[in-house]
Amino acid sequence: MKLQFGEFFIDSDARQLLRQGTPVHLSLKAFDALCFLAERRPNAIAKDELHARLWPGTHVVDASLTVTIAEIRRALGDDPQTPRFIRTVHRIGYAFCAVTGDDPVERSASGRAIRAWLVWGERVLPLGDGENVIGRDPASAVWLDESGVSRRHALLTLEGDAATIEDLGSKNGTWIDGHAIDGRSVLSDGNHVQVGPLTLEFRTSSRAADTETVRMDRGTGKRADRSKEKGDRR
Repeated sequence: MKLQFGEFFIDSDARQLLRQGTPVHLSLKAFDALCFLAERRPNAIAKDELHARLWPGTHVVDASLTVTIAEIRRALGDDPQTPRFIRTVHRIGYAFCAVTGDDPVERSASGRAIRAWLVWGERVLPLGDGENVIGRDPASAVWLDESGVSRRHALLTLEGDAATIEDLGSKNGTWIDGHAIDGRSVLSDGNHVQVGPLTLEFRTSSRAADTETVRMDRGTGKRADRSKEKGDRR
């Protein structure tokens, strides 16, 4: 299995987890658990099944699985209260809940529509309703781990059909289509947003009109095709 999710890429054959090309260490059990959850996405996997997969023929206490899941979350920078990648299914087990490179960006793993995203090179970065901090801080909604990008660089806000962006006092500034912004500025589909040295394209979609589905190649995690589609999706 080769899978892109967020800023991460996992290769089960190479037994490697990468964050923007940099290896991330996981223990053997944690890596196996992450692969198993990702393979079965978005289904919830019961604790008993996870125990049988990770410790076959061996009796282990529930705390062993809890520790393993906690290790995965630390490696991914995931918050169990507001999970991006691993969701706790109370009284059952866990589920992989990330938007992956195989999914249309318009739909999250929970089935809710994603109405807007940023495109950076070959990466597709979904945006959520409300405030999306863009920056070098790993806790940012849009994490850009590049020199020249401030830890909290800009704030992109989605409210209904409106999108705005404002600079957060960054060192190198925020620009729209080549113009430095001062205060809150309106974003439109197709605008190019420059965050320090990086340029990203802002994109939106609508279920009621023609929409563009951006998919990513299963093996490389890069964009594979763009196809127009009318009407409501599944």
